[in-house]
Amino acid sequence: MTFSKTCKLYALLVGLATTSLTSCVPVESTSSGASGVSGSSAAALRYEDAVYAPDVKSVQLYTQNYNAADVLAPAVVPLNQGAPLILEFDRLNANGSRVVVKIHHCDVNWQPSQLASLQYLQDFNEFFIRDMNASAATKVPYWHYRFQVPSVKISGNYLLEVAQEGGGLLLSRRFVVYEELVNVGLKPTATPGAGDRYQRQQLDFNIFYAQYPLVNPSQDVKVVMRQNHRWDNAKQFSRPTFVQEAQRRLEYQLFDVDQAFLGLSEFRALDTRSERFSGVGVERRDVTTSPDRVYAQTGKSRARDAYSTQPDANGKFLFGSREYGNAPLNADYQQVLFSLHAPEPAPGPVYVFGGLSDWQMQEPFKMSYDAEKKQYTASALLKQGYYNYYFAVKDADGQANAQYFEGSHFATENVYDVLVYYRPPGSRTDLIIGYSTITFNPQR
Repeated sequence: MTFSKTCKLYALLVGLATTSLTSCVPVESTSSGASGVSGSSAAALRYEDAVYAPDVKSVQLYTQNYNAADVLAPAVVPLNQGAPLILEFDRLNANGSRVVVKIHHCDVNWQPSQLASLQYLQDFNEFFIRDMNASAATKVPYWHYRFQVPSVKISGNYLLEVAQEGGGLLLSRRFVVYEELVNVGLKPTATPGAGDRYQRQQLDFNIFYAQYPLVNPSQDVKVVMRQNHRWDNAKQFSRPTFVQEAQRRLEYQLFDVDQAFLGLSEFRALDTRSERFSGVGVERRDVTTSPDRVYAQTGKSRARDAYSTQPDANGKFLFGSREYGNAPLNADYQQVLFSLHAPEPAPGPVYVFGGLSDWQMQEPFKMSYDAEKKQYTASALLKQGYYNYYFAVKDADGQANAQYFEGSHFATENVYDVLVYYRPPGSRTDLIIGYSTITFNPQR
C-alpha cells in the first residue's frame, strides 16, 4: 500500500537523521494587501497548487496518520477524515501577521463547483491560523504556520486559499476527499507498442459498483490517474472501454500509448539536513556566508544509462535538522546551488523540477547555461531537508520533459493512484466515489 510505503520511507529518513492537471484558469480576484506586507497585491486565485507571495516558502499539505505526521503521504483523505490534513508553511520576515484560510469545492476539472460553502462545510468559510511560531537560532528568520484542515461534508476536489488578513493571496493548495462506494482493481501491464514497453508504465483497471447504483456510468463516471500524486501530468479517462452491466463492472483497457506514463528514472536525492557534514548529493558547503551555501553534486545526463535502483521519496521532500532536531523552527534556510554538466545546450529552457517546485517550471529553479564550462547552474533558497528532483526541459508545448536528461525505464518504482468521479443525476458537482493506489515495481 502507498501509505505504508511512505510511512516506512519517512521512518527511514528520520532514523538516518538521528545516527516528492493544469487546466486551471484565474477565476477570482483578491484585493490588494496592506502597506508593508509582502504579498501578491493583485493576484488572481488559481485553482491549482500555487504560491503568490515571494516570502512564502516550504509549503506542505499532508496526512497525519495515527497521530503521527507523515509528510510524504498525499493530500488525500476519506470522507470520515479519521486522518486529518495538515498544512504547514513558512513566511520570511512576516512578523507573525494573521492569516486566513478559505476552502473551495471544485469539479473534476478543478473549476469551482456551483455549491455554496454551507453545503460542504460545517462552519463559516473563514478559518484563522492561530498556530504560528518564530524560528529559533536561524541565520534566516521566519515565522512557521501550522493549520489542521477542518472536515467537510461531501467528497470531491477541494482547494485551500490562504491569504493575509485583509490583504493579498499567499498560497493555494489542492486536496481530495473520497468515499468508498465503489471498488477499483488496478493491474500493471505492458504497453501495446513494442518500442515503448521498456520506457512506459501502463495500468489497466476495473471499477466494481455492485453496492452502488450508477445510473449512466458510460457518461457520468470520469476517472483520473496520477503518477506519484502529481497533478501536472495526470490523465483523465472520460469513458470506460466496456460496460459489463450484468457484472456491475466498468472495464478500462488502455490501447493508446499516450495513456501510459513514462516510467522515467528514480529521483536524484539531496540531503542538506546537517550543517556539519555533507549528506547525500551534497558536494560541499560554505557556512561562513549568510545564509549558508550548499553546493549540490554536479549532475549528468542519465538518458542513455541503464536503469539503476535506489531508494527515493518519489519526488517529494521533508525538512529536518540533524543538529537541533525541531525541523519546523530550527531548520535553517540555505542557498542551494545546483549544476548539470551538458556538452551542448538543451532544445529548451532547463529547470530543477519536482515537489520542491510544486511540479512546475518556476523561475527560481530555471538554470543558466555556461557554454565555456558546458554546464547549467541554478540557485534556490531552500529549507534544510531531504529533497528529490529531476532536471527537466521545457518543451515546445510548455510541458516539462524530464526524459531528456533522466531517461525512462519500465523498471522504475512509481506510485499510482486512481480517483473515480461521479455526478449523480440532478447533482451540481462531481463526487469522488472510489479511490485506489498501487506501487508499480515495488522495491523490497
